[in-house]
This record gives sequence, C-alpha cells and structure tokens, in this order.
Amino acid sequence: MTILPALYTPDAATPKTPLGRWLMKSAEAKGHAHATFAWYRVIWLTGVDYFSTLGYQPGIALLAAGAIAPLATIALVLVTLFAALPIYLSVARRSYLGHGSVSMLEKLLPGWAGKVFVLCLLGFASTDFVITMTLSAADAAAHLVENPFLHPYLGGQQLLLTLGLLVMLGIVFLRGFHEAIGVATWIAVPYLLLNAIVIGKGALELTHHPEAWVNWERALTLKGSGTGLIVASILAFPKLALGLSGFETGVSVMPLIHGAHPDSGEGPPVHRIAATRKLLIGAAVIMSGFLIASSFVTTLLIPESAWRDGGDASGRALAWVAHEYLGDIFGTFYDLSTVLILWFAGASAMAAMLSLIPRYLPRFGMAPHWVGSPRPLVLVLLAMDLIVTIIFDADVEAQGGAYATGVLALILSGSVAVTLAFAREARESNRRPWLVLPFALITLVFAYTFVDNVIERPDGIIISSVFIVAMLLISGVSRYQRATEFRVERVAFATPDSELLWKEVQGQKVSLVAVKQHTPKEALGHGLGKKRLKRFYAVEGPLAYIHIDLAADRSAFDSTVYLKISRLGDDFRITVSNATAIANTIAYLSEAMQPKGIFLGLTRENPVTQAVKYLLWGEGETGILVYQILLKYWASTPQEDERPHIFLMSD
Repeated sequence: MTILPALYTPDAATPKTPLGRWLMKSAEAKGHAHATFAWYRVIWLTGVDYFSTLGYQPGIALLAAGAIAPLATIALVLVTLFAALPIYLSVARRSYLGHGSVSMLEKLLPGWAGKVFVLCLLGFASTDFVITMTLSAADAAAHLVENPFLHPYLGGQQLLLTLGLLVMLGIVFLRGFHEAIGVATWIAVPYLLLNAIVIGKGALELTHHPEAWVNWERALTLKGSGTGLIVASILAFPKLALGLSGFETGVSVMPLIHGAHPDSGEGPPVHRIAATRKLLIGAAVIMSGFLIASSFVTTLLIPESAWRDGGDASGRALAWVAHEYLGDIFGTFYDLSTVLILWFAGASAMAAMLSLIPRYLPRFGMAPHWVGSPRPLVLVLLAMDLIVTIIFDADVEAQGGAYATGVLALILSGSVAVTLAFAREARESNRRPWLVLPFALITLVFAYTFVDNVIERPDGIIISSVFIVAMLLISGVSRYQRATEFRVERVAFATPDSELLWKEVQGQKVSLVAVKQHTPKEALGHGLGKKRLKRFYAVEGPLAYIHIDLAADRSAFDSTVYLKISRLGDDFRITVSNATAIANTIAYLSEAMQPKGIFLGLTRENPVTQAVKYLLWGEGETGILVYQILLKYWASTPQEDERPHIFLMSD
C-alpha cells in the first residue's frame, strides 16, 4: 500500500507569465487519445518515414554506386529482409510498449554505464531524427525549386524554402498535431501509387529502348565481372544505408496497433505483437520492391550528366523520370506528392523526438522539468533544425552521411540489444544457445556497415559526436541542478504494522535522528543514543531513528522507497530501503512527518570527494545536504506548520 502524496516540487511549479503558461501547457488531444487501429492502417504512419526515402534514395544510390546502383540496392534489400527485419521482429516481441531497442539496452545494462550508453544512443537518435527533418525538408524544397513551372519563381531559393518548411513544421506542433494516422494514409497511399505509375512508365520505356540495357551492361563490364561486381555491390552497400530508415519508427507505433483478437491484459500482448510483425514485414516487402524497381529504372534511363551532383536529377531521380516521360503536368503532381510525404516524414521525426527525449532524460534527472512539455521542446528542436540546415546550406547529399550514421547506429543498437537478450535467455534457461549466433553475425554486419560509413563519410560521426557531447553536457548540468529535489517517487510500507506506527510518528511530533548503517540496537533501544543527545541538546519527546539503505542502482534519479518501522520503547526505528540518495530521502520523510527537530551528523571529509559521492552514488555529507534541500523547499512553499530545528553534529 502506498502512502504520502507527492510533495510540491518548486522546479515544476506553474509559470507566472502568460507566455510561460502557454509554453508549459500540453496540447489537448482531440478525438480518441488512446484509440488503436489495424496494422494495415498504422503502416502508413510508419511509411511516411520509410517510403519517403524514395524521394532521394535512387539519386543517392546513383551518386554512391553509379552503374552498379541496382546491384548495390539488391544487397541493401537482402540486408533489409534478412538482417534488419529479423532484428526488429525480435525487438517488437521484447519491447511491445513501443520503447524500442534503447529501452531494451537500458534494462540489459543497468547503472551508470547503461545510462551513459543510453545517452550516447539518444545522441545518435537525435542525429537521425534531426537530419530526417532537415534532409526531408531540403529534398522537398529541391523538388519545388526544380519544378519547371515553379523554377522561374523559386530558383536559387532552396535554403529559404527549406527554412520555411521547417518553421511550418514547428508551428504545426506548437498548435498540437492530431489525427496523424488519417493524414499519413492520405499522403502515403497516393505517393506510392504515383511512384508505381512512374516506375511502370520507366519499365515500359525500357522495353522500347533495348539499347539502355546494352549501355548498362557495357558500363558494368567496365566495373568488372562476376565476383568483382558482387564485391563492389557489397562494398557500396553502406553508402545506401538510408534505405534502412524506418524500422525504429515501426516499433514506436506499437501502442497504436490492435491485434486480430483482444489481448487478455496478462503477460505480453501476443495479438498486438503479431499485428506489429505483419506491419514490419509488409513495410519491408513494399519498400524492397520499390527500391529495386526504382533503382533499375533510374540507372538505365537517366544520363550520368543529369544524376551527377548539381545535375537536373540530383536528389530527385524519380521526379526526373516523371517529368521526362509523363510530362510536366503529371510531374508536378508527383512533385507535390513528394513534397507532402517528405514534409510529413519530418513531422514523424519530430513526433519521435517529442516522445523519445521526455521518456528518458527527465526520468534520469538529466533534463529540466519543462522537457516534459512539448512546446518548449518543439522550439529547441526547431532551433536545432534551422542551425543544421544553415550549416549544410540545405544540401541533400551533404547531409546523407550524418543521416546514415544515425540510422545505422540505431539499427546496430537494436542488433546488440537482441543479441544480448538472446544470450541472457539462453544462459538463464540453458536452452537453444545456437539462436545467439545468427544475431551475433547480423550485429557484425551492421558494425561493419557503421564503421565503413564512418570511415567513408566522417562528417556523420562528427555531427553525431556533437549531439552526443551536447547530450552528455546538458544531462550532467541538469542532474547537478536537480540534485536537491526530493528524488522520491512514492513511499510504501514494508509491513502492515509499519503503517500503523507511521501515524503515531506523525502525531507525536518526534525528533528525527539519522543513524549509520547497522547501528546496534542496544545503542538506541537502551537509551545510549538518547542520553548522548540530551547531554548536549534539550531534547523532549520520543525519538525516531532513521536509517537509509540505498538502492542497488544508484544511478536512478528517483524511486519507490519502502518503510519498515518498529518500536524501541517510547522511541521508533525507521529503516528505509531502495532510496536513490540518503539526504534527499531524509528531507522528504521529514517533511512528511513534520518532526520537532532533525539531528544529523557531519563527517568532516573532503568536500569535493563528498560532492562526487553525492552526485554519483547518493551518499556525501548528509547533514549539510539535508539542510540545503529543505531550505530550497521551504523558500518556495508556504509555511503551514512550524519548521523543524536542524542540528548538525560533528563526531
């Protein structure tokens, strides 16, 4: 049974200015906030991120691989279907709340090492989602600029258009983004239909121009033959890694999916998991078909002068085919559809960031309270988007390395998480240890791909490192600033008698005395502790000796603490377990019980050493810290009762 309603937290107080209140107010959800849908409807929400890469992936494949782009794309599809897909099918089974591989690794790697690892992954995730927004907006702007009807008016304005699209995205999220699934369906389905028409027309043209196949075969001959082409395709695959984006989004939408039959509510939701697996398989198969077909069409039909950097087809290969073979009117419809899905892919990335960051950083104590409100976070993300866009001058190709780095880091983290999960399950059950091997091999494949991408395009890891360092610095500063919060999520009684005795402790105005671990009972119960206090202080009434046992994971910011209370004659002994910090827990419980006085010992150890112990392991100079925590709390709360006297005692 839990007790003690959460105490007022000054840092989470309601802002006093109208602007502050507006920023901290969460946008009210419209309609059914917790509605669920069939997987074949939710697939389009995943698809706006995944399928939108058709807007730039064929062009990037041409720049990266040239004539062997179709073969490298086939390698990409094989990795998608036989490596990335099995990984995320397993992630969906183990992280069915939609938290993904990051949550799995947090559970598999507890303590400070796990939290630092999660922060690094959040840095890569930030790279992925921020570059998704900026690259998608830049490519959308490129489609507008290169449109023959709009070019006379928008030529040379790609940077301004990209910034404008990002600002529009920010405004939408500041107002509140709703009905995402319905919008995604109306954007993704027409987009795929238009792509099918363009690819179909391109395939028809290839039947009328057999010389295109001859020219392609001649170009392949210049690259090598047989084994050489296969090796070249594999080596080119890491440069095409953008085609893997979307799997993490596919897992994150799991809470929106319902299965073919209702789940019992006990244990894993097997029907939801099965439906999510259908979504992931369906999205992977659809995208694989479009990637291979589009790669052949664009490679064989587009002249090299057009797809080279700066050419008419650069960054918009399928759009070039649409205009060239279906006319500018159809091509304009294709451009507008591409702009919509690319813009909505940015919206999907923004929504992912608004879900991912509040899920971890505030809980770790590594972000201010306002991070839990979407509007301030939207403004921060928008500022990051604008800065990144200006740095890259809205160049799609220039952002590809950073995007691929973020995507590959997340997929690599997923493969590591699944491999560790299988290894632990095999170790615990002593069954099927061979299942670890294929996932370990997949992990090696993605590790190679990640390292190769870093070597080939170091700008990606440099940008990711900036995000990671910023994440670590902000988290460290925030943890320091929030260190003097109470850090107690809730309180529970260890025994029924403890609940009854707690009411006596509250009603008798006791004096609270902090004692060290394993203080002998006779030193307290036989009056030795009380005699020592009365020798130096005027102590009246019963004493409550309190001892704090820290949790195994000291890196946690707050926790549920458990109280065990027993009698020592007229006095009480309170043992608190599972606390994350000694001083904060004492301060919290003192406010809950309202004692007459608080007696705390001083250690006289090195202050710097004590500060490090406090920040990392919740220990430190308890007496001074309790005093500071309570002073901060009292400064922002009305004085309803008489404040306790605090006595700092030196041994």
